[in-house]
Amino acid sequence: MDDDDKKSVRDDFAEAVNMAPAAIEKFLDSEDSKRVGQKDGGGESVGHASGRRIVEIKRKKQGDLTDDDYAHMKKVVGYVHRHLAQGGPKDDAEHSDWRYSLMNWGHDPLKD
Repeated sequence: MDDDDKKSVRDDFAEAVNMAPAAIEKFLDSEDSKRVGQKDGGGESVGHASGRRIVEIKRKKQGDLTDDDYAHMKKVVGYVHRHLAQGGPKDDAEHSDWRYSLMNWGHDPLKD
């Protein structure tokens, strides 16, 4: 991945992840966060694990990002875009599993 590609991934990630690391961590500690998402055999959902990884990535300096970090950033962008395209529920989006799943991935769809 060249420097232009990396910049593009960082820009897309910054746009998709609209929650601060502390806000993500706080949400990940909630019961709403823990009960949504696809579980891969263990107790933690894929999105919950992703949220922890997003916090790590957001706290790194740009020069410390690894190829694995960039791959995860691309995965996050794809997830957020796909789920936003599906649209949220017509009523009570604030308390929906759709919103909570997105928040596990660092995106609050109700945030301006």
